[in-house]
Amino acid sequence: MKINQLKAGAALSYISMGIGYLVSIIYTPIMLRLLGQSEYGLYNLVASVVAYLGVLNFGFGSTYIRYYSRYKFQDERKKIATLNGMMVIIFSFIGLIAILAGIFLAMNTELIFGSQLTVKELSRAKILMMILVVNLGLSFPNVIFSSYISANEKFVIQNLIQMITIVVNPFIVLPILLMGYGSIGLVVVSTLLNVTVEVINAIYCIRKLKMTFYFRNFDFKLMREMFVFSSYIFFNLVVDQINWNVDKFIIGRFHGTISVAIYGLASQLNTYYISISTAISNVFIPRVHRLIASSSSNQVLTELFTRIGRLQFILLSLISTGLIFFGKSFINMWGGNNYSDSYPIVLLLIIPATISSIQNIGIEIQRAKNMHKFRSWLYFFIALGNLIISIPLTKLYGGAGSAFGTSIAIIIGNGLIMNWYYHNKIGLDIKFFWKQIFSFVPALVAPILTGIFISNVFNLNRLFNFIGFGMIYVIIFFISMWFLGMNQYEKNLIEKPIRRVVGLLVSK
Repeated sequence: MKINQLKAGAALSYISMGIGYLVSIIYTPIMLRLLGQSEYGLYNLVASVVAYLGVLNFGFGSTYIRYYSRYKFQDERKKIATLNGMMVIIFSFIGLIAILAGIFLAMNTELIFGSQLTVKELSRAKILMMILVVNLGLSFPNVIFSSYISANEKFVIQNLIQMITIVVNPFIVLPILLMGYGSIGLVVVSTLLNVTVEVINAIYCIRKLKMTFYFRNFDFKLMREMFVFSSYIFFNLVVDQINWNVDKFIIGRFHGTISVAIYGLASQLNTYYISISTAISNVFIPRVHRLIASSSSNQVLTELFTRIGRLQFILLSLISTGLIFFGKSFINMWGGNNYSDSYPIVLLLIIPATISSIQNIGIEIQRAKNMHKFRSWLYFFIALGNLIISIPLTKLYGGAGSAFGTSIAIIIGNGLIMNWYYHNKIGLDIKFFWKQIFSFVPALVAPILTGIFISNVFNLNRLFNFIGFGMIYVIIFFISMWFLGMNQYEKNLIEKPIRRVVGLLVSK
């Protein structure tokens, strides 16, 4: 059953993302035009600041899964109930702190955002921040329930809820935008939807999964141990916020909301890109903790690390090469010509991000081994370097300069130093991993040559050309990957579902 949950969870993750991308392709252009470039930029700017309060969860979600997996392996039901009770109290307290901190920030928007925003924008920013911090504060207690569902590998229900939310969201938001409520209406609807999902998660955990809580005899020894473990995850969260959100803040201070909007659209595409890789790796998080709890060898972990990385690379290489050849036309048609400057920014973000995205299961391996301290300190100093580099680059080159600073940080941190650490300290065979990844190079030759030819000969700004040649590119990519890149395991992931579907159709 667990194996089915893994396969169904991964499949539903991609179905959910596929639906999400389809909805986004239709919904985002309408939303951008209804909001306007300035207000969309303001929304991104405020959201990037509020996101910093998200680090207050201290990474307790991953910490919870680690300790839950340990206690479940040992069949310690009372300790699980105590752990659940502790986490509910902790997250509720953190949520309250986040709301109070957010109110303080909202009262000081002029100081935070500087002189580039108008009086009207500052007033709207204050309201947006108030709503977003309430949304964030209410989301903290939900971490324990979503983590419990993940720890029990009930990925199907998680992804079904996500799919429903994705579909419902635009049907509620668009009427609100058409009525003229703008970004404020957008965040109110998002908050109501998030609260609904949080209540559903809680009900599912308590009634279906029989989640129990024990609030007496607060285990301070366990709490200290968890705080020590989580402190370095917290470090990572702070660093991630600097790397992915500080750019918008810097751009907003020096260039205003329109430049933030251009960067924000590129950042949104980058988020989609990263989510494709995490959809695969997330369903393996409990397995990683279980393998390490049962003292599995580094060879077993290397094989899992490589198998997941190869699957991620196949999908990400299709998207990244496709964006190189078709991305500019896509952005012009999707966002509008006033977002054309998002194209170089998105390339500067996603190409370096590929390195970390095909290795993101390694983060969980570090945490499960309690060897994530090095990464936390490394990323902290890399983030500071990113900040120092990005400020002058942003002043001179705007969003592209800021993205370039982030790219340098990712290449040094994820591409060089972390791979050394994985190989020499964690015990993963990184030479084997990259040998497997570079084995895809012959399979990329044909699609890249095809992309160069198409982008230089045909006008891809015409919708018919864009769709037609885009389909040709995808077909050539998969044919080349099938014969020159994929191993039998990867081919079986495609062949087996097709055979089952064909078998069902024939039997009928």
